[in-house]
Amino acid sequence: MTTRRGGRVRAALLGLGLLGGLLGGAQARTVKIVSADTLELRQVDDQELVIITGEVELRVDDDVVRARRVEFNRTRRTLTLIGAATYRSARDGQNLSGENLVVELGQEQVTGEDVLISDSQLEIRGQEIERIPGQLRATGGYFTTCARCGRTPNDFAFRAERLLLYPGDRLVAYRAQVLLADVPVLFLPVLVVPLNDRERQPRLEVGQDAVDGYTVQADLPFSIGDSTLGTTLLRFYQNRDPSLGLGVSLRSYAPLAWVDRVNLYALANPRPVGRGGYDADLNFGVRGRVPLELALRDLEYTLGVTRSDIGRSDTDPQRGVTNVTFGARVDYPLFTAEFSYVNRFGPEPTTALGTPLKLPEVTVDPKMYTNGNLSADFRVSAGRYTGASNPLSRSASAQGVNITTERLEEQHSLAYTSRPWENADLSLSNTFTGRYYGTGARTVQLNFGATLTQRFNTTNTFSVGLGYLRTEGTSPLAFDALYGRTLSAPLSVTLSTVPVPDVTFGVSYSHDLFLKAGQPPASFTLNVNRSPLSLNASSTVDLSARELKTFSYSATLSNTTGNATGNATGNAALVPAGTAGRVKAAPRPQWPSTLALSAQGGYDQGTGLQPFTVSATVSGDVRTNNFTVSVTHNVSTPVINEARLTYSLSRTSDTVLNPLTLSGTERLLPPSGQLIGDASLTWRGRYRLSTAHSLSLTRPPGATSSGTLSVSAGTVQGGATNWNVTYGGAYDLLRGGFTRPTLSGSLGTTRPGQSLALGATLNTPGLDQPRTELTRASLDASWQFGSRAALSGRGTYARTRSGAFPDDRATDTLTLDPLRLSVGLGRNGQPPGAYLSGSLRQTFTWVDGVRQNPAPLSPVLGLTIDRCCWALQAEADLGLRRYRLAVGLPGQSFYPLFDLTGDGLNVPLINP
Repeated sequence: MTTRRGGRVRAALLGLGLLGGLLGGAQARTVKIVSADTLELRQVDDQELVIITGEVELRVDDDVVRARRVEFNRTRRTLTLIGAATYRSARDGQNLSGENLVVELGQEQVTGEDVLISDSQLEIRGQEIERIPGQLRATGGYFTTCARCGRTPNDFAFRAERLLLYPGDRLVAYRAQVLLADVPVLFLPVLVVPLNDRERQPRLEVGQDAVDGYTVQADLPFSIGDSTLGTTLLRFYQNRDPSLGLGVSLRSYAPLAWVDRVNLYALANPRPVGRGGYDADLNFGVRGRVPLELALRDLEYTLGVTRSDIGRSDTDPQRGVTNVTFGARVDYPLFTAEFSYVNRFGPEPTTALGTPLKLPEVTVDPKMYTNGNLSADFRVSAGRYTGASNPLSRSASAQGVNITTERLEEQHSLAYTSRPWENADLSLSNTFTGRYYGTGARTVQLNFGATLTQRFNTTNTFSVGLGYLRTEGTSPLAFDALYGRTLSAPLSVTLSTVPVPDVTFGVSYSHDLFLKAGQPPASFTLNVNRSPLSLNASSTVDLSARELKTFSYSATLSNTTGNATGNATGNAALVPAGTAGRVKAAPRPQWPSTLALSAQGGYDQGTGLQPFTVSATVSGDVRTNNFTVSVTHNVSTPVINEARLTYSLSRTSDTVLNPLTLSGTERLLPPSGQLIGDASLTWRGRYRLSTAHSLSLTRPPGATSSGTLSVSAGTVQGGATNWNVTYGGAYDLLRGGFTRPTLSGSLGTTRPGQSLALGATLNTPGLDQPRTELTRASLDASWQFGSRAALSGRGTYARTRSGAFPDDRATDTLTLDPLRLSVGLGRNGQPPGAYLSGSLRQTFTWVDGVRQNPAPLSPVLGLTIDRCCWALQAEADLGLRRYRLAVGLPGQSFYPLFDLTGDGLNVPLINP
């Protein structure tokens, strides 16, 4: 069968055929067609083939495939990309370009000929390349990390008969040639190149300790075959007995048929001086899959063994403890089964176990059963457990802080729904959890519910519900203990009705048949949404005591709809047949469209009447112009808690020539005597004049001011250039003036390659401040001259005073952090290969104009050679007479080679 369409066939057309059945067997990976020209289905040698041609683009999960022809073998679950093609791996960020790529959908494997693999940091070429999760294999390969630089030839590269790449970890090359500028300079039978993972870099540290004497720590990478790579851990302590420690850290990918991954970290380290012997750390993990007949997917298992003694004291309860965990899970068409084993070996625990031990546990979970409206779900688990004793169980606590016992747990959930008659719904549900222990104890959690709902005239409903809840029993184990005993049978009634259009009323009440006193209150709700009234009210009433428990309301009078609200059309379903033409719309309520009144309040039986708030809002012809006044009154005190004024006015006659906006808020808090507010005037959305204050009308005893008051003018934030000037500070209403006012300003501007930020603060005369002086100034600027030079600097000036006026002393501080000039060197048309830089970081201090601790300028000169795939950095601090040299490799920060100071030469590799 062949299907052809003109133009490009999009995913909306071809995706239905593939995703609906053609690619359904591709295990967990999802294939989507983004674009193609032709789709053809074939049957060859009992194998189903889907041939896709044209400008083909596929999505395999998040990966992207592009080719001129793609053959999908549904039987083998493979994609064959005929001719030149590319495969983009989203997880690794790699691009694979080559001839005749083959994609294994099940194993997430890619193979091909004459393939180029590249990402942001490396480039690999190979005659034949195979990509599997966690590894790349290339035959006749070429590898370099200089490809991203764009220079020709590459500074260094490697050519080998066989390459194994573990992304982010290391490259292993067999029979390798080292190339400098693409010229062979060295031959090695095996070469290991570390990549980005810092934890797996080669390391050699030599040090000296007052207790241990000379110490050596060495981490040496190695590789075993194609699947295992690791690091040898060597430790030496001169004064310990024994002195030598040994360990290994390795990862193995699919070393055996049913093993996917093996991780091992083991280290035997000499114990501290005076204790003798070894401490051991162990972390061993295995995960894999075992194929089983009839199972929906392979059996998955995990195994973990951990022990951590290094650094623990002799009295630590976790010392000498080895933890073992094992889990397996299998999924069959009728059920899912799990096996768990959690145990610890070593000294008996003296404290309560935080995590229970499973010795072991088996769980069987049958698939949910459904038959019409009936559904049933069951789950059974059984095992032997050791865990913390339940303090609520006397028999368990008598056995110690931990207890070991068997447990059988059964859980089920049943549900049934039906429609017994017209407009009626019946639902039944039952959940049960029962646990039975080897000590004879048991716990039960039972929850049964039944609900019948009847609908009237579509908008009215009446529901009756009955529940039965029972919780009882005491577990000997703390991790599944039930706290308290429950026996409840709530009978609930709920009514929701629309008595008249735009009005809803609801009632709900619940009565517990086993509860003799303290029944929950009935709840009443009322909502009205008919112009001009909007009302929301709710209350709860104790029917047995005939007492009002709570009551709250919020009401608004406003005309915001702008049309008639007679509802003759909106409620046509309520109009008798044949009378629609005789129904007239109700008259529109006459309420001014510019006025809105609202009120809210409430009552609580415990606290009494809640504060009552009333507000009035006057709006202009447009909603941006409004004026709101509100008052909050504490009825129980009684006192006015707050009076608030909020306004927003916009000039609307000409929004281009006169776009003025005035807005503000004013709050009066009579209990505290505070007046808090702000106001702003904005012109053209760019310039703003604003003021803010927080004042106490009655000054507190001992205070020197009544609060703060400020006025500012400037631009609205968000532009490329911003400026602002602010005057204000503490203000005293009694004396009628500012006590310590300041005048501050800021300017910031940004251009491509340029930025400038200025700031200054000036003290001005006030009631408690006699001087005018600059107290703070800052400058932060950068200027880039083309692509070769840049100048930047950040400086801060600050003045502080100590003592009492007029005998106080001024301390001035100027900080440059830093002032930097950098120049790039290189050929025209290429990125700079080297940078010269000079920076100055220094602080200058004056006391009453006299410089303290005078010292010469201490610039730092630097040279950086940047070749993308490697870098060299040299630094000379002329003030400290310190000279340093460091080298950087791909994926690493700079590693210091030597540090020369006046005290001598320091080589970090030997003496870190």
